[in-house]
Amino acid sequence: MRIDKFLAQMGYGSRNEIKNSIKKGHVSINGNKIKSAKAHIDPNQDVVYFMNERVQYEPYVYIMMNKPQGVISATEDDVHQTVIDLITEYRHLHLFPVGRLDKDTEGLLLITNDGQFNHRIMNPNQKVPKTYYVQAKHDLVEQNRAYFQEGVQLKDSICKPASLEILTNPKEALVKIEEGKYHQIKRMFHKIDNEVLFLKRIAIGSLQLDDNLKPGTYRKLTPEELQLFL
Repeated sequence: MRIDKFLAQMGYGSRNEIKNSIKKGHVSINGNKIKSAKAHIDPNQDVVYFMNERVQYEPYVYIMMNKPQGVISATEDDVHQTVIDLITEYRHLHLFPVGRLDKDTEGLLLITNDGQFNHRIMNPNQKVPKTYYVQAKHDLVEQNRAYFQEGVQLKDSICKPASLEILTNPKEALVKIEEGKYHQIKRMFHKIDNEVLFLKRIAIGSLQLDDNLKPGTYRKLTPEELQLFL
C-alpha cells in the first residue's frame, strides 16, 4: 500500500496534505525518513511514524453507541442529525450503522466499516436476536405473550415468533425479535390494541448495552465483546 494512501485512511489528512508532510520530512518508515509519497509499505509489518507519533494500523473499527432519540441511523442526511455525525473519531474509515433504530428509538447500535461483520449480524439466517425494553400505554397480559410467540400477522407480512417478557409493572416488557421489519415492535403492539410509548434496544445477541454509556456517547467494542460475533 502506498504510504500516502495508508496515512489518509488512518486519518492523518488528505493525500495532498500528507504529500506535503512527507516532503518536509515528517514521515518515517522503519526509522528512515522518506521523501516520496509513492513509497510502499506493508501495514502489518512496517513501523510508520508521523510527526514523531507511531501510526497504529486499524483497518476496521467496531463501535457500541447508545443512540439517542431524535437522531437517525444513517451515514448522512441533509435535514436530520445522523449517528455518524455524533462520532468525532474514525470518520476517515467510512463508518456505517449495523442495521437501524427508528428516529425516536434509543439504545444499542453497532457502527463499523466491516461489511462482513455487518452481514453476520443482519443476515436473517444467522438468527441474531435483538432485545428491547418497552413501555406500553396499556397493561400487558399473558395472552399477549402467547400471541407474540405465535408470530404476529402484520398487514404486509408475518413476523417470526417473538418473545414477550412482562415485567413487574404490567406496562413494561422485554421484547426479543430476530428480524427488523419497519417499525416492527410498534406495529406488533398495535395488533394487540396497545401503543409503544418508549422503546430502547438493550441487547444484540448476548452483547448488552453498556450502562455507563449515556445517550449519544460511544466506545469501541472490547476484544471479548467482538468475539461474540466471530
